[in-house]
Amino acid sequence: MKQYLAFVKKEFRHIFRDKRTLLILFGMPVAQVMIFGFALNNEIDNAGVAIYDMSGDYESTLLQNRLNASSYFFIERECESTDCIEESFRQGKARVGIIIPHNFGKDLLTGQKPEIKIVSDASDPNQAQVLTSYATAIILSHVRDRASVVQQAPVVNAIPRMIFNPELKAVYMFVPGVMGFILLLVSAMMTSLTIAREKELGTMELLLVSPLRSWHIIFGKVTPYWLLSFMNAIIVVLLGITVFDMPMNGSVPLLLASCLLFSLTALALGIFISSKANSQMTAMFVSMMGLLLPTILLSGFIFPIENMPIVLRVISNIIPAKWFILIIKGLMIKGSGMSILWKPISILAFITLLFGIAAIKNVKPRLNQ
Repeated sequence: MKQYLAFVKKEFRHIFRDKRTLLILFGMPVAQVMIFGFALNNEIDNAGVAIYDMSGDYESTLLQNRLNASSYFFIERECESTDCIEESFRQGKARVGIIIPHNFGKDLLTGQKPEIKIVSDASDPNQAQVLTSYATAIILSHVRDRASVVQQAPVVNAIPRMIFNPELKAVYMFVPGVMGFILLLVSAMMTSLTIAREKELGTMELLLVSPLRSWHIIFGKVTPYWLLSFMNAIIVVLLGITVFDMPMNGSVPLLLASCLLFSLTALALGIFISSKANSQMTAMFVSMMGLLLPTILLSGFIFPIENMPIVLRVISNIIPAKWFILIIKGLMIKGSGMSILWKPISILAFITLLFGIAAIKNVKPRLNQ
């Protein structure tokens, strides 16, 4: 243990002596939070809808079929209460809820102006606005089509309502994504250079012939970056809460544990890349192409996954940042607990274990093996 602690202390000293490393660790997160905070936009197709049909008549069934037939929506769940809609939002199964009132068909045909409520998950405000407008347009289009069938032109009021983010603040969308992006940038990219740097400088042989075992070297390299990336996560969360009024509706200990887990996931990926690469340039290239670009494109940070081809949707399931963003949104915005977030947390833990074991096995007793 003393050897391990001494090795960790050496790594900390190496980091703090390098001003460029410190700038990347602490300057870049703050700059990116401020830069990414004001101009993100996206669209979405094939969104899940939770239907609460209190009428259950012919006209309400036609309206449901119209929604389900569109390319924008599919009926994910038929609810028996408004609480069911909110629960569907927390579970990430639905993005929009439609509440059809009692006697919808009768009121529609007699011109009584029935009110259909459109409830949207505004944890992603851009998507909520787009989906609300889509749902409103489909409902009004359906009413116009029915006007050619009945004697009296029907009239309906579509009343939108946003939950989790009623003010439609864009910060609710970008803070979780930036957290995942920054932690991956700091943890994976920085650690992907560590072992590769030792190989280039010729000091890896000294480590391999020392009393340190493979897991000592791996964890000694990882520990400083793990703690520093966790500090970055706290900085980003505090900036989101204090500067941009980001809510914190869930468990703080679970949030901190999730940040630690994702940092460790990114570190495991970085160390695995570093153990495979023979040079820092190779490690940097693999990190950029294999981690950062998929994180930006396939994590749901900027581009909605539901709008992607099926192949990319399948590939997105192996992107760690996708699951971390779901966890952060669930904890901070929706107030979800472990009963809902166990799946993404378990997936991150599995990815961490898989690449951690692979990295330890790749640190061989001799460089020429």
